Order: sequence, then C-alpha cells, then structure tokens
Amino acid sequence: MKVVLLEDVKNLGRKGDLAQVAEGHARNYLLPRKLAVEATEGKIKQLAELQEAAARKKQREESAARDLAVRLESILVKVYSKAGEGGKLFGSIGSKDVVDALVKDYGIEIDKKKVMLKEPIKKLGFYSLPVKLYPSVQVKLSVNVLADQ
Repeated sequence: MKVVLLEDVKNLGRKGDLAQVAEGHARNYLLPRKLAVEATEGKIKQLAELQEAAARKKQREESAARDLAVRLESILVKVYSKAGEGGKLFGSIGSKDVVDALVKDYGIEIDKKKVMLKEPIKKLGFYSLPVKLYPSVQVKLSVNVLADQ
C-alpha cells in the first residue's frame, strides 16, 4: 500500500515522502496514529504542489541572503567601546554589539547568532568576522573597534 507520510517515521521516511508499506502496517500503525494518509491521486498532486512551493521559498530565501551578502561585503562596521592603555578594552565586544552597530549605522538587521564570533573581541583594531546568512551563503563582515571618546 502506498502512503504519504505526515510526520517523520523512523526507518520509513521523512514528512511528505511517498512510501510503499505493508497494508497491515499502514492500517494498524500509521493511519490510526495519523502518521500517514493513503496515497490517492489527489494527495500525490497536493504533495507535489507543496514540494514545489517549498523549493520556491527556499530559492527566494537563498537569493535574499546572497543580496544581503553583497551589501555586507562592502560595509565597515564601527563599534565603539571604552579602552585603556595599549588598546585593551574595558569589557569586550560580542556579536550583539556588532549587530547593534550594524542596525544603528546601516539599518541592516541580522540575527546575532549568524555572526560566527569564536570569542569576544578584547582589543581595538580591525576584525573580519564570518557571517553565515544561509547554509550555502557565508560572508566576511569588516569590523573596526574604536576607542570611545
């Protein structure tokens, strides 16, 4: 019996997959637990439409991430902090501080979790921080940490 999975089922498939299963397994396990529905022509067509819509959405998101990556490559973000002798900061600069400066100066909002900062910045100077905008889109963001006047 062919079924369309409504949820991920271990050893069978992922949500939205078309699977061939024994009739007893479908009737006694999958259908009563609403893990799957019988694969009719209408359900298969609906499944194909949903997969196309998901692919279009993924393509739009990736395109938007690539456009943002082009904008971020040409930007120099200036972050101000209090500093002592030798350019050592009082405290540190984290990804939230970088994102806040980016929003303040350029109006570009990104999630702070996308800025891949290994450890907080503790000295003045120029830094190149990797930003992962999408699984296949990564860009280097130039950051200049300056002393607060």
